[in-house]
Order: sequence, then C-alpha cells, then structure tokens
Amino acid sequence: MFAFISVYNKDGLEVIVKKLHQLNIQIISTGGTHEFIKKMNIPVISAESLTGFPSILGGRVKTLHPNIFGGILARRNDLFDMQQVDEYKFTLFDLVIIDLYPFEETVEKGASDEDIIEKIDIGGISLIRAAAKNFNDVVIISCKDQYSFLYKLLDKNAGSTTLEERRKLATEAFEVTSHYDTFIYKYFAGNSPASFKASVKKAQPLRYGENPHQKGVFYGNLNDIFEKLHGKEISYNNLLDIDAAIALISEFKETTVAIIKHNNACGLASRNTLLQAWKDALAGDPVSAFGGIIVTNRNIDKETSLEINKLFFEVIIAPGYNDDALEILKQKKNRIILILKNIIFSKYSFRTLLNGVIEQDKDLKTETIANLHTVTKRTPTQQEIEDLIFANIIVKHTKSNAIVLTKNKQLLASGTGQTSRIDALKHAIEKAKSFGFNLQGSVMSSDAFFPFADSVELAYNAGITAVIQPGGSIRDEDSIRFCSEHKMAMVFTGIRHFKH
Repeated sequence: MFAFISVYNKDGLEVIVKKLHQLNIQIISTGGTHEFIKKMNIPVISAESLTGFPSILGGRVKTLHPNIFGGILARRNDLFDMQQVDEYKFTLFDLVIIDLYPFEETVEKGASDEDIIEKIDIGGISLIRAAAKNFNDVVIISCKDQYSFLYKLLDKNAGSTTLEERRKLATEAFEVTSHYDTFIYKYFAGNSPASFKASVKKAQPLRYGENPHQKGVFYGNLNDIFEKLHGKEISYNNLLDIDAAIALISEFKETTVAIIKHNNACGLASRNTLLQAWKDALAGDPVSAFGGIIVTNRNIDKETSLEINKLFFEVIIAPGYNDDALEILKQKKNRIILILKNIIFSKYSFRTLLNGVIEQDKDLKTETIANLHTVTKRTPTQQEIEDLIFANIIVKHTKSNAIVLTKNKQLLASGTGQTSRIDALKHAIEKAKSFGFNLQGSVMSSDAFFPFADSVELAYNAGITAVIQPGGSIRDEDSIRFCSEHKMAMVFTGIRHFKH
C-alpha cells in the first residue's frame, strides 16, 4: 500500500506517519514534508523519484505529473486503466494526505498581494480533487482536522476502509476545495463580484427554525463568538436575538445593560454602576423583558446577579461573571449563559429573497457630536446632545419605521416596525406613559426623515424637547419651523438608518 503526503502545516502529522510506517504503508512525499518525515528516521520516497523531474519555479510545480496523478486517478476495476498502469509503471496510491497553503489566513493577516498570490495552492488542490474523484479506490485526507478520524481507521482496521467512509471523506474534500476557491474568487473580485459566492465552515443543526415546523441550521463557529457556560441548546430565534444584542452593545463604552426582545431593545440604560444600569434598563419595559435576552459590556457581580435572577429570561451575555454571580445565575438549568469574546464581525450582510440573494455593507456608521447639524433656532443643551446621540444609536438597531425616546441615557420607549412614522411615535409615547415615565425634557430619534410636521407637533405636546433625524424631506422646513417656534431643538445627521 502507498500513501502520498504533501502538507503545509505539519502539526499532528507525526503520529500519522508513525502509524503508516507501523502498518508497512510506503510513503511518497514532497519538499518540506519529505524532509520532515526523513528527520523522523522513517523511510520516505521523494515525489521527484517518481516523476523524474525536480521541483521547479520556486516550488510552484512539484506534483503535476502523470506518474503521480495516474497513480491516484486509475480505476482499479477498469481493465483499460490497469493496462496503462502496467504500461507506464504507475505507483497506485491508496491514501492521499494534503493540507493546502493558507490562502484565507494570509489574506486576513493583511499580507502583500505578492505573498497572497503565492499562497494560491495549485498542486495540492488538484491532488485533493483527483483523490476525491476516485473515492472508490482512494482515501483522501484534505485537512489536518481529519487526522484523528484517519488514525482511528488505521488503528482499528489496519488501513482498510469502507466505500461509505471514503465517500464521506470525498464529500469533505470537495467542501475544502469549494471553500478555498470561494475565498480566492472573493479576493480577486473585491467589492464588485460578478456572482454571489459564500462559504462558511461548520454546520450546526438547530432544534428547529423560527417555528417548530421549520428546520434550522447555523453555518459558522459559535465558539469564535462566545463561550457557553450553561444552559440548554441555543435556538434559531436565540441566535437572531444574540446577534442583535451583540451588535447593539458593541456601540457603547459606558457601563450599559440592554434587554432584547424580537431583535429590538425593550430596555437599555447607561449608568455609573452595573446594578443601576440593570434596574433602569428593566424599568424601560418590565413586561417585554420577560423571556428576553440580557446583554452588558461589564463583568456581572453578585449584587447585580441577584436582581437579574428575579426575572425569567432566555439568555445572558457578558464579558465575564464573578464566581458567586455565576453560581446564582446557574440556578435555572435551561438559562443560557454566554461569555462574549473580542471578535471582529464581517463588514457585509446578505439575505435570501425571491430566487436570489441581496448583499450589502453593514450599517457601521455611528454619529458623533461632529455629525450633528443644528437646524433650529435653539441649540440643544449638553445633556440633550448626549441623549440624542444615545437615542440615535438605539434607533439604528431598531426595526423600521422606528422612533426612540430617551432621557438621561435611559430608553423610555420605542415604536418599532410601524407602517408610518407617526404611528411609531404614538406607540412610543403611549408605551412610555404606561410605565409611568415623564416625557418632559426627553429627546426623540427617528431612523428616517419626517415627511410632515405632525410628528414633531405630537412630540412637543408630549413634552419632548429635542429631536435627532437624518433630514432630507422636501418638507423639512415644516418640521424645522414648528420646532423653532416652540423652542424645540432639532439636529440633522444626514445619515438614514433603515433596518427592515
């Protein structure tokens, strides 16, 4: 039996090589892999001895030769193929182990274009495809993550494999080549690809989708995002809320707590202490908070956990937990407890619709004081400015049409997903009043412009004193005039934050 090995990353290879040698499986290898095996004092045949040709072009060409590919692709049950094997004296390979050049990792490191191009694997990916195509006769190991599986096969069956096992490995091999080629294409296509291509490693089946009659799967590695400390399996709907929670909390530097329900914040507050931030976030809507998701940007202490523990909620996300706090929060066996890691999200998002896909840049714009343009006679006070910026962050993460009311860095209420802006405002005002908030001196943020002055008039009558909006309506002057005449302050940002 013969094995062909050519890998970039040698981690974990040593134990495989030793096992192959123990089973008297002869090894053919290339370049650095050949040297690695030689240093183990294990017999290894160089690829050059099969091809009769040295590695050329700085290593760009090492394996692209009929003496190698013929030995991989030859069909053992095909008489004509086997006649050619005899004629050309091909070595028949039973096992091929490949680890591709790290193209994706090289791009992520910000390497030069020249270095990135050199990490486009030619021979390796061809060897994978050839071995996978001939899975009837050849075992293909296409990445080091499969070494443990291979070792079990070698240890248990002395190298003997079933057709089902070989087909499984071939399927995984084509996943590797597809993922690899997708990232090469995306690198070359840049921001103007001619076709949509996406490849996300790892598939995690979910209990179901949004509803029990729908299947659900998550593609990605949740371990890169957070560490799960406790609780039941994370559901499809949990993931939607977790995504919304993490995106929102990442906007805040002060000690902040947010409560998410159906992808929208139903409570949020920034305070000097975590306990007070929790109390004021919960006060925003203690009814909707039931069964929601809690997220904060501070480690959770015992005192705060005792208060949080009084509420039924699905998930809690924080950068860390004190031991005594964790003990309290773990009292509910199904409660999902997550530690958020420092991560960098993709700059793009996409959705399926009709018979295709739409892709866009994520809304990563967050307005600061420098982006505020006062359009009324009265300039907002310092406190109003802080609340306006605070409100504008929340409205950016709220379903359109969206209105957000805040005061002293506390979310008082929001109108979410309404079909008209005035309805969104009415809903927010009614909700704030139902929980006993005094709107006098509060501020309002809108995710898009006001088409009429009716919204600012309603806001004034409710006690709202300052407004932030993008502007851009042909009737902006109507809203500006009303605010100025009633001593309200209004600022334009020039940035719309629709979220459909």
